[in-house]
Amino acid sequence: MTDHEIKINFKAYNSIDDLDKPAHDLCLEAVKALKNSHSPYSKFRVGAALLLQSGKILHGSNQENVAYPSGLCAERVALFNWGANYPDDPIIAMAVTAHTDEFEILQPVASCGSCLQVLAEYEKKQGKPIEIILFCAKGPVWVMKGVETFLPFLFFEKRLIS
Repeated sequence: MTDHEIKINFKAYNSIDDLDKPAHDLCLEAVKALKNSHSPYSKFRVGAALLLQSGKILHGSNQENVAYPSGLCAERVALFNWGANYPDDPIIAMAVTAHTDEFEILQPVASCGSCLQVLAEYEKKQGKPIEIILFCAKGPVWVMKGVETFLPFLFFEKRLIS
């Protein structure tokens, strides 16, 4: 038997005010995306914003449906928008935030496994990692470089791509 240990690296900031201007502004765009969340069931709104190499910003928000699980997470809404409309304009960074009136969110909310797997696919497609910024309104910010921070054993089989 061999015992292995996996460590992750990420940067933590006290608030979005501690970020550089492009990251700060991208976080504000993710907050804007919250407004289009359709979350009448969970009342848990999530907003995502993608910064493309061209400077274009794409928004995504979670979209729930009474016929659960027909809804979609904010990250995948934004990522599928990119894949369908801007696949030749690489994604530089993605900011994600969440809000609910039910309780105060005290730390960043991580993306679900499905969203991380889609992110991994698009990182492979564009050939470079995406900076991921997770933050909450009145608290810390976590910045990761690439999806492997979250999924060190991500599923990707090169032989499936012809």
